[in-house]
Amino acid sequence: MGIDEDELKKPFIGIVNSWNEMHPGHKHLRELSAAVKEGIIAEGGRPFEFNTISICDGCTQGHDGMHYVLPSRGIIADSVEVMAQAQRLDGLVLLAGCDKIVPAMAIAAGRINIPSVIVTSGPMVTGNYRGEPMEGAFRVREAAGRLFRGEITEDEYKEMEMSVCTGPGSCPMMGTANTMSCLMEPLGLSLPGSGTVLAIHADRLRIARKSGIRLMQMVKKNICPRDYIKRENFINMIKVSMALGGSTNTTIHIPAIASAFNISIGPDDFEACSRATPQIVNVRPSGKYSLQDLENAGGVLAVMGEIQSLLDLNVTAVTGQAWRDILPGHKTRDLNVLTTLDQPFHAEGSIAILKGSLAPEGAVVKQNGIHNEEMKCHTGPARVFESEEKAIEAIQKGAIHHGDVIVIRNEGPKGGPGMREMLLATTQLMGLGLGDTTALVTDGRFSGATHGPCIGHISPEAAVGGPIGLVQDGDLISIDIPNRKLELLVPEEVMEERRKSWSPTLTKTDSDYLKRYQKYVGSVWEGAVLK
Repeated sequence: MGIDEDELKKPFIGIVNSWNEMHPGHKHLRELSAAVKEGIIAEGGRPFEFNTISICDGCTQGHDGMHYVLPSRGIIADSVEVMAQAQRLDGLVLLAGCDKIVPAMAIAAGRINIPSVIVTSGPMVTGNYRGEPMEGAFRVREAAGRLFRGEITEDEYKEMEMSVCTGPGSCPMMGTANTMSCLMEPLGLSLPGSGTVLAIHADRLRIARKSGIRLMQMVKKNICPRDYIKRENFINMIKVSMALGGSTNTTIHIPAIASAFNISIGPDDFEACSRATPQIVNVRPSGKYSLQDLENAGGVLAVMGEIQSLLDLNVTAVTGQAWRDILPGHKTRDLNVLTTLDQPFHAEGSIAILKGSLAPEGAVVKQNGIHNEEMKCHTGPARVFESEEKAIEAIQKGAIHHGDVIVIRNEGPKGGPGMREMLLATTQLMGLGLGDTTALVTDGRFSGATHGPCIGHISPEAAVGGPIGLVQDGDLISIDIPNRKLELLVPEEVMEERRKSWSPTLTKTDSDYLKRYQKYVGSVWEGAVLK
């Protein structure tokens, strides 16, 4: 390999690159890796780069590939652990950008517990279609309904498609990828000020170089993630997500990351943080502005600065500094994009945890993405479907009506298997003008792009005997988001009779990996990690 003896005496630093040519979120990571190497070499380390897989959720919509997306998180974390432990590396810089890859790298960092820094890819520049911002492929999917109704032409639809991906980076909205990238700052694995810097900006290369330098400083002092990342970091992380208008998928990923640090985070933690933390960021998909606008308004540091009275400031960032020493002076630069605690865009955090007879262990909804206030307190008849495909078929046939509560079950971690996103169903509803007047409840999950009255992660899932598996067409379902209730209005004696004839429905798969995943995956509220 051409390595001389002096280099073998230096710390061996693994650069975990999730680069590939399949999607824009990771296509530029080789450039960032080169900058990381510069920082490592400058501080006396010997970098060794290796790759792991990465999947774009958007590229897996509409086919069986979506079954593999959440399960891929575990494969990534496992592969990093195996490589780092087998090669006895002294430290890690982990490069990631998309939905499952960022949390997978954080899980790996917690498990392995050697000096580690995560470098995120940054958001892409927002696209534009005839003056309309195009912050992700979900906009094209929503437009499919307009095409179906004849409101736009085939040529207009194709023009819209071509406007979505403007270059490298993660989808430029507060979806799962950017939510998790932003949250690596308060967690303590990414440099402060890194979360919202555009993928194409020169500062992204500077961040990568500085991350290599900081990693070497940590190696020299043997500062490992579990030394300073405590439960309070995770609570700060959840509060920042609530203030950002973050993705519902944080309720899967944060417990999974916490588990890797031997810390327990559950639905009650999310609910307490939601009640305590107003949403102060006005960024799409549930707001008006772009990630670039948030960066210009001060980024995650300004968000944390504005809510610092709600945070534990004694915990430290990856720099080794306590947040009480970092945040003073970081304030919003644009009140339209990032406001203050006394004038929030929403009085509570972005997501709410619902419980009740339909979801005894909990369910999640992006409450601030519901624009029709009437749907926050709604009772309607259930329309039950055993998979997303069957629901989409009914939507396209015009069989769904205003006020219906669509129930999609057998889509949980075990039942799916893999807990697919119900994004195609929600975008079809939006495109057909039903998105704000029908509700959708599921034991599956949603995209970070989802908005409207969509309630997911219902637990227990149908496949393990959850009440959602007993719902029948026409049953009344009551949604009360202000009071955090999700009730199936069916007498208990009727439910008991239904249980007698119930049997689990597990989607059959030919995949050996998905069979293992289906057998060993745990509850969504435990992070859907393998047991």
